[in-house]
Amino acid sequence: MTRLATPRKSRARSQVRIDSILNAARTLLAEEGVSSLSIYSVAERAEIPPSSVYHFFAGVPALLEALTADVHAAFRACLQEPIEHEALRDWRDLSRLVELRMLTIYSEDAAARQLILAQHGLTEVTQADRQHDLELGQLMHGLFMRHFELPALPQDVDVFALAMELGDRVYARSIQLHDSITPRMAEEGIRVVDAYLGLYLPPFLPKRESCSR
Repeated sequence: MTRLATPRKSRARSQVRIDSILNAARTLLAEEGVSSLSIYSVAERAEIPPSSVYHFFAGVPALLEALTADVHAAFRACLQEPIEHEALRDWRDLSRLVELRMLTIYSEDAAARQLILAQHGLTEVTQADRQHDLELGQLMHGLFMRHFELPALPQDVDVFALAMELGDRVYARSIQLHDSITPRMAEEGIRVVDAYLGLYLPPFLPKRESCSR
């Protein structure tokens, strides 16, 4: 029994240490931005030796990829939250609800704004973000299918992933100009998402009688 329990305890301790490292990195991102991040600054903030950070993360890019995955986990969760089917008048209501949930995440998480919207030029983060966007696009596609009868969509582009990326471009512009996503630019981002989806979804998309699972 002891031999079975020990690995579990070791994994639990490792996860606690990883969470401590990621929380420290998230705090530094919020306070000072991506440029301030280093293994040593994270170790100092987490109050652990740099070697302990290197044990779990080979360098800053790996650390940022892990943080990006955390941010997208929050986006995935918001797409999986319950939606009141009867309250949806048309597909734009659903689109707006999704964007408002994502805007809430950006509003409450400075690390999300720094990683996804700020101009940091980090290829690893950008590539990880795009890969996660494809997954989010599939989830959003499935969400729309549960509430509405969708027409045939192109196979060579992911319409929903691209719509979200276009909205993020507007939010990123707001961060660049105002250091925040202003209410005006938030509304413009929602309009951009709807405008692009409207190229493929008719104005009056049939609503399902009940939400499918």
